[in-house]
Amino acid sequence: MTDQSGTTSAWPDYPPGPYGTPSPELARRQAEAPIEPVTLPSGDRVPMIVRYADVRGLLTSPASSRNLREPGLPRMVKGAFLDDDPAALANQDPPEHTRYRRIMHGTFTPRHIERWRPRAAAIANELLDAAGEEFDLAAEYALPLPARVICELLGVPMDRFEEFRGWTDMTLSTSDASAEARGRAYTDFMAYAGELIAQHRVKPGDDLIDLLIEARDEGDRLSEDELTNMVFTLILAGHETTASMIIRGTFRLLRHPDQYAELVKRPELLESAVEEILRHEGPGGTGMLRRVTEDVEVSGGTLPGGAVVLPNLAAANHDPSVFEEPQRFDVHRFAVAPPNSHLGFGHGPHYCLGANLARMELQEAFRALVARLPGLRAEEDLAAVPWSDGGFVYRPRRLLVSAGYRS
Repeated sequence: MTDQSGTTSAWPDYPPGPYGTPSPELARRQAEAPIEPVTLPSGDRVPMIVRYADVRGLLTSPASSRNLREPGLPRMVKGAFLDDDPAALANQDPPEHTRYRRIMHGTFTPRHIERWRPRAAAIANELLDAAGEEFDLAAEYALPLPARVICELLGVPMDRFEEFRGWTDMTLSTSDASAEARGRAYTDFMAYAGELIAQHRVKPGDDLIDLLIEARDEGDRLSEDELTNMVFTLILAGHETTASMIIRGTFRLLRHPDQYAELVKRPELLESAVEEILRHEGPGGTGMLRRVTEDVEVSGGTLPGGAVVLPNLAAANHDPSVFEEPQRFDVHRFAVAPPNSHLGFGHGPHYCLGANLARMELQEAFRALVARLPGLRAEEDLAAVPWSDGGFVYRPRRLLVSAGYRS
């Protein structure tokens, strides 16, 4: 199956819709087949949960496990993958997971995140200052903005950015041919995270890594493996996922220029707009696999104990029983009398630890855009924009824009 740019989809029986919209299969599945199996990029088939209530319920169920390391279980991709490391926070179940989150509790609070908002805003403006009248918003703004923010937060030298960007692309690849290379990239990436921690132990400062090293709960601290995994995860998710949301969010606003114009006139709508981007564009994509440890009842039937299933976050965020006209992009949706919470950052015990950081960066990214480039417009037919689909991040490869008039 291919998208509008001719790219082969990593999800053969659940291809994306035009302009990065949900799969044309989604409406049928939500109405008639809410647990119908889907073919993963690995070729394995697992039940896919697509209704909001079922997904939300499964994410909070004590029978929902992230331990997918038993031999013979379905896998998201072939070869080594992020699901394989037992020290990763995303792969732990209680009580280990509960302990890990408790130690990390104070690190990503809104109070801590607000300290970095002025710097995120400054970086956004610096990047727009350097952009020409016509530029690739993906390459010159959306990608470097969160990369610079996370590098400064973690004390990572920017001269290593291209290196860990390559590791990120390979780690998130779904290609069969890259399975071995993906394993090497993961190993190299983790080794670099370990080097950073060692450097900060020798020469401590006031970076986020220093906060992680010092994080504790009544004397309990992260193990070296847990600490390394957390730094790895922050670098991985801290630039690629946020960059994808800036690119996709801007693409969506260019598809709805009247809404972009309204944000220019009414910047107080920015927070609502960011929530709609998170709902509509889905930073978590399809989400992560779960293994149910006992029979679980959902609206489509029974998930038998031992089954591996995919609770699809993006599908849940387009459930018409929860969000009115879910395919409609509307920056007002979360402004007054907000609807149900979206699941862009997940739900339950594994709710995204960096959600406050991601929200802040997205707010400042779009605040700078509408303030500085009120005349922003696409420089090519948006139907012709190529989309990446060789991994778990699905976004425009480029976004050629004209700055129009500047403020």
